[in-house]
Amino acid sequence: MRKIVLLSPLLLSCVSYAASNPVDPLSAWKETPVKQAIEKWVQESTRDGSPNYIPLDKRYVVFDNDGTLWPEAPLTFQLQFAMDEIKRLAPVNLEWKNDPLVMAVLNDDFKTVAASGDKGLLKLVALTHSGMTTEEFSHRVSHWLDSHKNRHTGCRYDQLGYQPMRQLLDYLRANGFKTWIVSGGGSDFMRVMSQKMYGIPPEQVIGSFALTEFRLTKDGPQLRKTMKGAFNDDKAMKPVAIHLFMGQRPVAAFGNSDGDLAMLQYTSANPDYKTFEMLIHHTDAIREYAYDSHPPASGKLVDGLALAAKQGWSIVDMKQDWNRVYDPELCRK
Repeated sequence: MRKIVLLSPLLLSCVSYAASNPVDPLSAWKETPVKQAIEKWVQESTRDGSPNYIPLDKRYVVFDNDGTLWPEAPLTFQLQFAMDEIKRLAPVNLEWKNDPLVMAVLNDDFKTVAASGDKGLLKLVALTHSGMTTEEFSHRVSHWLDSHKNRHTGCRYDQLGYQPMRQLLDYLRANGFKTWIVSGGGSDFMRVMSQKMYGIPPEQVIGSFALTEFRLTKDGPQLRKTMKGAFNDDKAMKPVAIHLFMGQRPVAAFGNSDGDLAMLQYTSANPDYKTFEMLIHHTDAIREYAYDSHPPASGKLVDGLALAAKQGWSIVDMKQDWNRVYDPELCRK
């Protein structure tokens, strides 16, 4: 005999409420036109019969990392890693003490480090990102993530992915999109944390790189990092890298600076599909940083703001469009 279970009025109301109020996958976003634009594009791109439908095998979307998925101010995290590595390695590299740039790092003279420009950055990268195996470099990055905290937030660096953008990544993947990082940051550096932080596997991370050398040693075959053939994946080189590593034009692109413009322009010129482009504007001096024309480290956004208005690209005002910047379960800020 079948047993009939009667639900109480209270339980029925709870079930009804849950059915009519599903969990918002973009809860960290405020209900503004920016969020609505994202949802509209995704719905139109994935609905069978829609004139803007994008097939599954064409749903490739690209994201910058520094300033788009996590902070880039007052220093990019990779530069902070390089400086911390200089401090860690200096005691066993005594010859470094004759180098003014190294001494500036040891003395926390950020003004001198910043003034050294790209040449100085390249030098710090050469000292800390080459001359070891790829496995040893990954171990160093992992150890740094485990042992260092961001001064501004007090949180670990791998806890500082922007929650709205992490939700956006999940939302896109739930709708059949394949998410890629295309960033000026180092590929090997970002690949250590991309899966954990963003759900993006290492093979979908495109960044700056230099050639490795294959060697047969007593410990077996190794790849050792060098500075040969360095490729800086920024500005006009981003579309070049997308073509090289992805092999097809994206249908959406997300960035935060003028260094991302070429990537957004390349995406928006996709001849086959209605694309989506978005720039993150850092406007929240309380929860993060506020800058555009005078960034504390990198990420100037001037030409991008003007071009976005002409092209119809979405601009995220962090202060106005985001309920939260960081995940409170990871970083209590």
